Formats: sequence, C-alpha cells, structure tokens
Amino acid sequence: MNPPSIVNTISPERLPELLRAMPKAELHMHIEGSLEPELMFQLAQRNGLSLRYPSVEALRGAYVFDNLQSFLDIYHEGTLVLKTEQDFYDMTHAYLARAAADHVVHAEVFFDTQTHTGHGLPTEVVIQGLHRACVDAQAEFGISASLILCFLRHLSEQEAFECLEQALPWRDKIVGIGLASSEVGHPPEKFAKVFARCKELGFRLVAHAGEEGPPAYIWSALDVLKVERIDHGVQSLKDPALVARLVKDRIPLTVCPLSNLKLRVFPTLAEHNLGAMLDAGIVATVNSDDPAYFGGYINQNFTQTFTALGLNSQHAYTLARNSFEASFIDASEKRRHIERLDTVLAHFME
Repeated sequence: MNPPSIVNTISPERLPELLRAMPKAELHMHIEGSLEPELMFQLAQRNGLSLRYPSVEALRGAYVFDNLQSFLDIYHEGTLVLKTEQDFYDMTHAYLARAAADHVVHAEVFFDTQTHTGHGLPTEVVIQGLHRACVDAQAEFGISASLILCFLRHLSEQEAFECLEQALPWRDKIVGIGLASSEVGHPPEKFAKVFARCKELGFRLVAHAGEEGPPAYIWSALDVLKVERIDHGVQSLKDPALVARLVKDRIPLTVCPLSNLKLRVFPTLAEHNLGAMLDAGIVATVNSDDPAYFGGYINQNFTQTFTALGLNSQHAYTLARNSFEASFIDASEKRRHIERLDTVLAHFME
C-alpha cells in the first residue's frame, strides 16, 4: 500500500513541514467543538447573551478537564450562544477555513441537533446553517465537507428516533449517522434499533467506542450497530482478538491524540498508542475532535504526536492515505487525493 522508498528518506528536520503540507482528510471533528472563545463571545454579543466568564482569557483558562464528562459540561454551555442559522454558518465557515489552511482537502463534520433542539431551536436552523457553510467552503477554499449527525448516547434511544425523524426532511444534506457524548454506562447496543433504521435508510454508520469505554464497546459497535468506522478506538489494543478483527476487516479508527491527552485517556503523548496501532496494521487516522477545547487543530495533532512518539515519514504517508481510504467520498475522489498526496511526498523526497 505504501511506497517503500518513502521510509527514512525525509529528514526529521523536514518532517514537521511535510506533516503540515501533505493533503489529508479529517474524519472526527465535532463542529460545536471548533467554537473558539473569540467567536463564542461575538455570537453571545450578537444574540444579546452574557457568558459567565468575563473574558476570552478566563474562558480559555477554564479548559482544564479531568475526564470526558467534565469537558462535556463546559462544551454544552458553549453551545448556548448558537441561536440562528447564521451562527451555525459562521462557526462552520471558521472551522473549514482553518482546516483548509492545514491542507485538509475533505472533512466529515460531526454535529448533533439534540443539544440545540433542547435549547428550543428547530432542526432546520442547525442543518441549513452547517450545510450552507459546507457548500460555500468548496467554492471559497477548495475543501469538500459532508455532515454526520450524531445521536447523544446519554439520552434515550426513543429520543434518538425522534432526532432522526426531525432530520429526515434534510437527509440529502447528511452523509452519515454517528454516536457521541458520554461513553461509560451507555453501550452501543442501547441504540441497536435506531442504527438498524439508519442502515435501512442508507446512511453511512460510525460510532464513538473505546475512548474511555472498554474494547467490548468496539465489538458491539461493529456487530450490533454495524458501523463502518470506529471513532477513537484507542482501547482496542487491550484485546488481541479485536486488533486481529480490525486489521483483517480494515476497520478504520479515527484517533484524536490531543483529545486523548487533554481528557487524560493517556497521561502523556509519549504514552499514546498511535504508533503501536500502525505497527499492528490498524487503519488509524489522525483528527482533532474538539480543537477549540483541546489545544490543537489537525496539524498540531500531527506535529506534536510525531515529536512525542518519534514517528517518521512512512507513518505520515500511511496516516494521510488512511484518511482518504477511510472517508465516505467516492473511489475516483479518493484516487485523486491520493495522487496529490503522492505528488507532495515526491516533492519532499527530491
């Protein structure tokens, strides 16, 4: 799959430049998690709202998390400033501009409507704002983007069904269905019926599993929910039989190293298992998860993780290629992006 001539041909000094310049896809990024404090304050002012933090600096200083739940508490508070279709547009436009600057050429963007309908907003306001920004970004920045609707797993399956029904009038604007929010205590099988319905409707299926939850959650996501991709999946290496399954079936994992560090899934980046995943033959990818909260967009995830783990240009190529192979774009688009990746690599090898 990977040109063997790449191995160790690009010097460590040039590796950060390669990581930033190579085309890549981002497959695990929650759009509400890209809401930077500056924009949060702007939207609050526009909508006549006050935040409980006196300044951008105070808000950013509050981004210290002990676990997933402590993050979710402040994350959901931040969503309160989103009130209009234009708010969702502006948030998405800002992320896609930043992603394009990081040489992301395709993004599959997670969003949820349940948070916002819980605040009294119509589903249409959310989806139309997000989708309009995706369309404009293609023309403006040359980045393609599609939307994945995530059910919130701390809520009931019945509420997920209601969310699905509310979104179906705009189903042409949604490529896939995912499962997010608090993992522990909410196993994938809780959503077996609604995911079966989504499969019948032709949606692509993904789910968060094995971030804080056990490897058993990854098995359930694959065998009960029938997902095509696992979001996070870092606990998979604790189960050799699961690793064999992931490798054999080429099930992609959308790994988010700085998120894992910030939420204390790993004590340090040097202890992250991304390198071990690649060595095992797992189709891993690098993503930013909630970049405004976790201290880095996709290129920071690449550069900081490569420094911490001592990864090389072969790993870089593999991860970037995996991101296209794991995406939901069609085969011709995948080939086009991989050819572009090959061209960039060839330039660095000259």
